[in-house]
Amino acid sequence: MKKIITLLTISVLLTSCADQKRETTQEVIASENAEAIQKRRDKIVLQQQEINTQIKALDKALAALSPEENMPLITSFTANNKVFKHYVELQGSVETDQNILITPEMGGVLKKVHVTKGQRVKKGQLLASIDDGGMSQSLAQMQVQVSLAKTTFERQERLWNQNIGSEIQYLQAKTAYEGQLNAVNSMEQQVAKASIKAPFSGTIDDIITEKGNVVAPGQTPILRIVSLENMYVKTDVPETYISSIVAGKQVEVSFPVLEETFMAVVSQTGNFINPNNRTFRAEINVENTKNNIKPNLTSRLKINDYTNKNAIVIPQSIISENAAGEQYIYVLKQINNDNAVASRVIINTGKKQGDRIEVLSGLKQGDQIIEEGARSVKDGQAVKIITY
Repeated sequence: MKKIITLLTISVLLTSCADQKRETTQEVIASENAEAIQKRRDKIVLQQQEINTQIKALDKALAALSPEENMPLITSFTANNKVFKHYVELQGSVETDQNILITPEMGGVLKKVHVTKGQRVKKGQLLASIDDGGMSQSLAQMQVQVSLAKTTFERQERLWNQNIGSEIQYLQAKTAYEGQLNAVNSMEQQVAKASIKAPFSGTIDDIITEKGNVVAPGQTPILRIVSLENMYVKTDVPETYISSIVAGKQVEVSFPVLEETFMAVVSQTGNFINPNNRTFRAEINVENTKNNIKPNLTSRLKINDYTNKNAIVIPQSIISENAAGEQYIYVLKQINNDNAVASRVIINTGKKQGDRIEVLSGLKQGDQIIEEGARSVKDGQAVKIITY
């Protein structure tokens, strides 16, 4: 082919040289004769067209003599059964049920805050005290009275057991003692409300009200306590996944800000569909060993809602569609070394993940599937297989 083109080029050059003996292109241009210049140009263009026509004819002849040189070049891969997992990608937010503002049960003057911001506290530890308005003194007096009532009752009980005294005296002593005891218990509960204690172990995140301020029961926030131990990610899942996303499903949890990713499972799903956005709630428990996961931290979730242990998976880019809306790909038939024939196969597909898609029917294990060049071949066309 190269030799033929070279001969044609030489012939054109020889013709040009013959013309040049008569008059060169530069001389024609220098003549400033528009008619002569146009004539020279038309002649050269005609020669170029004749050369292109001859080259095409030669290419056609060569293709007929060597058809392999015009075969489409393709690559292929083998269809194999493998595990296919589909994931639903959602966004979630870290929450904890142990993140609360503590308000007093009793109104009065905040007498003292016993902790500092950032301090670790244990469940039941004293956090703050409110002036009880003298109830402690009243309780002390009541405790003296209950002690006297107890002694009187115990003596009257011993006499009653010895059949000494009347029953009414015994019952009066018993009633007086029990009444005083109930009064003391009630007062102790009231006095206890003046002491604010930690409802769980955690960290004092903020102290909102300082010593000396008047606080109202259930209204004035005194401090915030947070525990970073029992953390979970909450997300809203579209209702279409209500049967596939259930407790126990695997989840890939990632925190972009922390550059951390780990595997977890769905710990709980809600039983209520939000009518506003048609979603239900799902929770994923997370371990916070480094204490770097904070409430309201944004996370990305990939929940495994579907798994096929024996799936044939192919790139979505090799799939075409015909006028009837059917999907098809090309497989190799009549394979002979690196030569084969492309055969169109109608397929049915399932779920996709990224650029990979599951094939439900139309393929079997071991089929050779055309990958690169899949969109440039035709059904029944001879192809040449290349490998990298």
